[in-house]
Amino acid sequence: MTEVLNTGSHDLPITEELAAFMRTGWAGGTARDTAPVTARPIAPWAAKRRAALAQRFPGERLVIPAGRLKVRSNDSDYRFRPHSAYSYLTGASESDDVLVIEPSGQAVLYVRPRAPREEGQEFYRDRRYGEFWAGPRPDLAEAAELYQVECAHIRDLELERPARVLRGVDAAVDARVPRGDGDAELETFLAEMRLVKDEWELGELQSAVDATVRGFEDVVRALPQAFGHARGERYLEGVFGLRARLEGNAVGYDSIVASGAHACVLHWIRNDGTLNRGDLLLLDAGVETDTLYTSDVTRTFPLAGTFGTVQRQAYELVYEAQTAAIATLRPGARFRDFHLAAMRVICDGLRDWGLLKGSTDTLMETGLYRRYTLCSSGHMLGLDVHDCAKSRAEVYLDGVLEEGQVLTVEPGLYFQPDDLTLPEELRGMGIRIEDDLVVTADGATLMSAGLPRHPDEVESWMGALL
Repeated sequence: MTEVLNTGSHDLPITEELAAFMRTGWAGGTARDTAPVTARPIAPWAAKRRAALAQRFPGERLVIPAGRLKVRSNDSDYRFRPHSAYSYLTGASESDDVLVIEPSGQAVLYVRPRAPREEGQEFYRDRRYGEFWAGPRPDLAEAAELYQVECAHIRDLELERPARVLRGVDAAVDARVPRGDGDAELETFLAEMRLVKDEWELGELQSAVDATVRGFEDVVRALPQAFGHARGERYLEGVFGLRARLEGNAVGYDSIVASGAHACVLHWIRNDGTLNRGDLLLLDAGVETDTLYTSDVTRTFPLAGTFGTVQRQAYELVYEAQTAAIATLRPGARFRDFHLAAMRVICDGLRDWGLLKGSTDTLMETGLYRRYTLCSSGHMLGLDVHDCAKSRAEVYLDGVLEEGQVLTVEPGLYFQPDDLTLPEELRGMGIRIEDDLVVTADGATLMSAGLPRHPDEVESWMGALL
């Protein structure tokens, strides 16, 4: 087979003499760490998930790709992250690999192992896959040990026969497998089987939350230095990003570091603003673990260290709304209940302030309050920050909560700077409080309890860190 190399501007011609020289003289044929390869802790959990998937589609062939590298610019790729369903079923993290569950229920992981140094030029010339460019990939034996599943070379993967495919992940796989009617059902089940977290997942999510708490503490400690920068928001983004990279894989999503009126933009990720001591700072950020589980936490705190009178009034309303929402969480409660509980509190407050008129029931029905709240108050959390998004509405958004589900509760108020329905002192203020919770047998546990919620506690927390 002709060797196809991914080369670019750094490539230089190779003489026959150099090619021969490069194939010899390597100790052990690899530069991998000398530590023994051992099974990843996720392996037994992933095996149970594969078995459940095979049981759901007995006698069928299932194809779940990891995904391909994506170009960021010219010949530079984004750092690879596998599709969450693939990660859930394998614990593997290399690009181009494909999990296949055969009609018998047997699982085979087709991988692209590192190229042997005595065979060809990939290991030192291929800028995408070469060991000297991108680092070593496991060989077949190592992959089988790491993931505790049968492994085969990706070149031996046969795709030209009927199968259910997780489509939209790997275009090359999509093109080779005949399209059937069952692909959407596979995608839906792969999302829904992740709605309830197992014990291992809950541990990973708690680790993500704990690291996120430390990242928020880092941000507060860095405030004195950040005030001196024209892009203070970006300074704080970098501080949190350092914690995410030191303790995990990365951030689980682009951090939102929004000071002043920037907090009124729900997904403010430019993070190029200055920090003014009289403003509030909305920080929405989460550490993603090496196993790709993410936290998602938001705190809004006063850059001056203490809330102003109007700031406290608005913050307390959001706090009360979140507290009411959390109180609804229990197995059997409707998923939408916590959002509705939060919005009733918001409606009461906005009406008491004179911003809205009419009964709370009427305001809930007309939705006028949404001018100031904009979005829903939470979502499932796991491998994806908005986890299980391909689930059917009847088992997620319109479903009921189950023990072991992990979700966020994040009501907010967003008073746009140009909103003439608001008194001037409220304009340009955005507040969100977001926590991660796991549904338990009799309620819910606040996983992010390490960060204060009440305004008095927020002020004391900041005072101890600054």
